[in-house]
Amino acid sequence: MRFNKTYKGMSLSKITTTVGLNIGTIDIGKARLMFWDLGGQEELQSLWDKYYAESHGVIYVIDSTDEERLSESKRAFEKMITNEVLEGVPLLVLANKQDIENCLSIPDIKTAFSDCINKIGKRDCLTQSCSALTGKGINEGIEWMVRSVVRNIHRPPRQKDIT
Repeated sequence: MRFNKTYKGMSLSKITTTVGLNIGTIDIGKARLMFWDLGGQEELQSLWDKYYAESHGVIYVIDSTDEERLSESKRAFEKMITNEVLEGVPLLVLANKQDIENCLSIPDIKTAFSDCINKIGKRDCLTQSCSALTGKGINEGIEWMVRSVVRNIHRPPRQKDIT
C-alpha cells in the first residue's frame, strides 16, 4: 500500500476481495500508519476483535453498489463499533464505489445505518465518499484519520509511531 498524492488509480484486474489479512504501512508527515485490511466475510469477522486493542483508528469500508448486502454490512459494523475495546477510537466510514452510477449516496448510507448512530459514542467520526478505483476521496479520508488519531485523548498514538 502506498499513499501517493499523484495516485492515478488501479487496474480493475488488480482489485480483489480481501480474503484473510493484508498489512500495509504508510508515512504521512510525522505519522506512520499501519493498516490491517481484514476480510469482511462473515466467517472472518470473528478475527477482527484480535486487532482492536492495538488499533488507534478504524476505517470501515462500505460497498455503495451492494444494496442487497447493506444490512449484513450494518450488522458487522454494529458489532465492531459496540466493542468496548474500541471505545473512543476515531472512525472513518468510506463509502466506496461512488464513481459508479446509481450507487447509494452518503445520505442513503447514513439513513440505512441511522440506528447505529447512538452506538458510535464519543469519538471522531467521518463518512467519506470515495472510489478505490480512481483514488477520489481516499487522501482526504486518510488525512482526516491522521489528524483524529494524533489528537485522540482516549487512545493517544505511541510516541514511536510519530517520528
